[in-house]
Amino acid sequence: MAQSSIPRSPQSQDTLALSSNQIASVDRVPRRFELGQQLYLENCSACHIALPPPVLPSQTWRQLLQDTQHYGRQLQPLVDPPRILIWNYLQTFSRPLDLKEEQLPFRVERSRFFKALHPRVEFSQPISVKNCLNCHPSASEYNFRKLTSEWTDSP
Repeated sequence: MAQSSIPRSPQSQDTLALSSNQIASVDRVPRRFELGQQLYLENCSACHIALPPPVLPSQTWRQLLQDTQHYGRQLQPLVDPPRILIWNYLQTFSRPLDLKEEQLPFRVERSRFFKALHPRVEFSQPISVKNCLNCHPSASEYNFRKLTSEWTDSP
């Protein structure tokens, strides 16, 4: 498989060095989805903290995988089969959105799934992926279970 032409940050190298057993994402990933998760981390954490799939609806992930314009940046398009493996991982661990009732969110702060995962948190605006580190100090290693002391023992 060809290497991605996206430059990798030191944080993404650290993330890729972790085995699936060391990653403390939201859900345990069965072996058949590990390569998709690894490819997702390789491509997304090169520029920013890779979000767990449940944070955004499946339709958002699908659009993000298909669009080479990514939040104002031109990206090298993902090609198959890596794109399919990433999609299988994201689709399996995200939820579909009923588009009849709400608009498709492309920003974390607009995702009701993100809000549902953070029921006791009051966010100041704007919320961005960079803010994850405020409460999840190991988010850059794709560990969202480890929390700051403020949240570790909260009810």
